[in-house]
Amino acid sequence: MSDVDLTDPALIDDPYPTLAEWRSQGPMLRAQDGRWVATTHAAVGATLRDRALGRIWSDWQPVEEMEPFNFLHRNQLMENEPPEHTRMRRLLAGAFAKGHVERMRPRIEELAEAMLDDLDPDPARPLDILATYAEPMPVFVIADLLGVPREDHVRLRDWSQAIVHMYEQGVDETTRQAAVRASVDFAAYVREVIEMRRERPGEDLVSDLIAERDDDAAGFTDDELVATVVLLLNAGHEASVNTFGNGLVSLLHHPDQLRRITSGEVSAATALEELIRFDAPLQMFERTATQDVEIAGANIRAGETVACLMGSANRDADVFGDDSLTGADAFDVSRDPNPHVGFGLGRHFCLGAPLARVELEVTLRRLLARFPSIALSDTPPRRPTWVLRGYESVPVNLTFA
Repeated sequence: MSDVDLTDPALIDDPYPTLAEWRSQGPMLRAQDGRWVATTHAAVGATLRDRALGRIWSDWQPVEEMEPFNFLHRNQLMENEPPEHTRMRRLLAGAFAKGHVERMRPRIEELAEAMLDDLDPDPARPLDILATYAEPMPVFVIADLLGVPREDHVRLRDWSQAIVHMYEQGVDETTRQAAVRASVDFAAYVREVIEMRRERPGEDLVSDLIAERDDDAAGFTDDELVATVVLLLNAGHEASVNTFGNGLVSLLHHPDQLRRITSGEVSAATALEELIRFDAPLQMFERTATQDVEIAGANIRAGETVACLMGSANRDADVFGDDSLTGADAFDVSRDPNPHVGFGLGRHFCLGAPLARVELEVTLRRLLARFPSIALSDTPPRRPTWVLRGYESVPVNLTFA
């Protein structure tokens, strides 16, 4: 019996000692539930790149009850393989190629400054930098990108969080019901936006998604449009918030590294890659074999699932070294190159990575420029999840430069 328990509560507080132990046992292990587990950078990379391993969606049961949730996943590119995935990714890439990332940069810069203007730097009143800055930011950005009102950000965030809680291990009935309700409400909201943009197209991503056509003059179906917009918000919001929160806490626990950024020695863009690597916001991502395949010496049979441990891959000493100051377990904001797997690899590499990098770099750079002496005011509580790893809140004290 394998001792790899992917539901171990110890993974929530600090997964890295457990991941290191699993990594020492071999690149491909068996979990207690029968899944294969890729532990090393090489094994994770091979799994993500091998086209014999894909994202094969299986509807949650009971099907009728879970249909609103299943619908949003069955019709989006992340849960599909070629030819559907190829067609949808080409259409989405074509819409993104209309200059949306470049158009968003000045908006993000302005938005960050405006949000920082609203923060209270009184040290007698600590604030939660996640709730006041990091959580609304990506929803505002996605809302602007999609051309929907910023004032809807609370609803959009709540729907997104209810849906992504389904990606954890051991999901309970309350979580399932919340995800179904959110799926119904979110899909209805997006359908209204799509109809509005069909009547009045604008300079936004939804308008471009509606208009985009491939070589056969075919575009997204209505169901695919809804699922794609929901995916963009879910992926863009959760990953960005957790990357910012995990990374900022790491910086505040390593003041020497923080000073390297605030002094100008290391750019925020370079440091961002280490924030993604050191405490990965996405700890696990699965692939299913569509045919028999060998990965790192393990014979994976068709239909078997491989759980890629992204956080473990990002702490692999064979890639990032074992030096106490600059190795895999060290936090080094100047690390370059930094071949982390934070955005995935292969055909499912995150299409929104360029936008995520711009958003996070601006958000971090502007915060540290305004408040270089930022410090934790209390111990930040972890969210009770580990696949999507993040904090419930990050209480800080602020002081002006």
